[in-house]
Amino acid sequence: MPEVNSNYLSLQKSYLFTDIAHRVAAYKKAHPDQKVISLGIGDVTKPLAPAIIEALHAAVDEMGNAEHFHGYGPEQGYGFLREAVVREYMARGVSIAPDEVFIGDGAKSDLGNFQELFSEQAVVAVTDPVYPVYVDTNVMAGRAGAPLAGGSFERIVYLPCVRENDFVPDFPAKAPDIVYICSPNNPTGTVLGREALAAWVHYARKNGCVILFDAAYESYIVDKDIPHSIYEIEGAQDVAVEFRSYSKVAGFTGLRCSATVVPHSLKVGDGRGGRIELNGLWNRRQCTKYNGCPYIVQRAAQAVHSPVGRSQVMKQVHGYLENAKALREGMQALGLEVYGGVNAPYIWVRTPNNVDSWGFFEHLLNNAQLVCTPGVGFGKSGEGYVRLTAFGTPEDTAQAIERLKSLQL
Repeated sequence: MPEVNSNYLSLQKSYLFTDIAHRVAAYKKAHPDQKVISLGIGDVTKPLAPAIIEALHAAVDEMGNAEHFHGYGPEQGYGFLREAVVREYMARGVSIAPDEVFIGDGAKSDLGNFQELFSEQAVVAVTDPVYPVYVDTNVMAGRAGAPLAGGSFERIVYLPCVRENDFVPDFPAKAPDIVYICSPNNPTGTVLGREALAAWVHYARKNGCVILFDAAYESYIVDKDIPHSIYEIEGAQDVAVEFRSYSKVAGFTGLRCSATVVPHSLKVGDGRGGRIELNGLWNRRQCTKYNGCPYIVQRAAQAVHSPVGRSQVMKQVHGYLENAKALREGMQALGLEVYGGVNAPYIWVRTPNNVDSWGFFEHLLNNAQLVCTPGVGFGKSGEGYVRLTAFGTPEDTAQAIERLKSLQL
C-alpha cells in the first residue's frame, strides 16, 4: 500500500482563507437575511479595464482563425509579453533581459513552486506575520522540520515584523539560505524603504543568501522614495528573484498571470563544489511541469503595459487606495491603532481591549456582519491584529465604516 507524503500531515488542517470561508458560510446559513460585507480575502471587485477586454476579444478572434491559431506556447511566456515586462523595468532604470523573465499563472504559484529548486536541507527565513504560502510549500517539501506549538515549525527562521521594529525585519543571528521578503507587505500593508531594502541586499550578498522578493503589490506604492523593485538596489540581481502579479494591479485574479524575474547573475551551489544559475534550473522546471499561461491571457497582460491600459488600471488602483484611506481613517477615528493602507491595499489593525485575533473576527462578523482576516493566521506575531482589505466596492467600504462606527469596540 502506498503511503502519503508525511510532510503534508504537518500542515494545519485547512488553509487560512478556507477556514474563514467556512465560518462565513455557516454564519450566512444561520442569518440568511443579513448582508455580510467582506473585508477579508483580498479578491478584487472592479471589472477588467476596457483595453484588457479589447485585447482579450482580439486574441479570441485569432484563436478562431486557422491562420492565427496558437497551440502550445513557450513555457517561459511569449516574447511580446516578456519584452513588455522588460520595458517596464527599463522605465525605472532597471536593466534585465527578456530571457530572465518567466510568465506564469500567478505569483502565488511561482512563489510556491520556486522552493523546489533548493535542497531539502536549505534553511528558510520568513517574516512574521507572513503570507502562508511561503511556509506551507516549504513544509510540503520537508524543509520546515517538526511543527511546534502555535503553528510554527522547528527549522523555519521567523523574523518578527512588529510595531516595536517598525515592521522592518531584523537580521537573524545565523544567516539562512533563503529569505522571503514581501514589500508592500501582505498582511501588514507596510513597506520597506530604500535603506532597509539595501541593507537586506548587502546582508544577502555578504552571507550568500537568496532573497525571494514578492512584489505583487508594487503598483500601490505612492511614496516616491519606496522602491517598486528590489532590482532598484545595486547588486540585487546577484542575490534576488522577483515575483510580480497582474492580479491586484489589473484584476487578473480570475485570468491568472504573473511575471517572475530570475537573473542570470544569480548563482547557487550545485552540491558538487561548483555554482549554477537558478535561471536555467527554473527554466528546466517550467518546461517539465508547466505548459504556459494561455495565449489570450498573455495578450490581455500585454495590454496592461500599453499607455492606455496602464492609465486605465492605475485609475482602478487609485480607487482601491481611496478605499484604503477611508478604512484607515475610519478605524483611527474609532481610536484604534492602524498600520498600512497608504502604499498598499491592506490595513493592519490592532485589536482593542486585548481581544485575540479570532475573537475580534467573530465580534465583527456576529455584530457588524463584517469579515476580516485574523492576524494570527499569518503567524505568531500577527496575534492581536486583524487585516482589512481595500478591494471592496466604494459602497461596501463606506457601509462597512458606518457599521464600525455603531459597533461597541
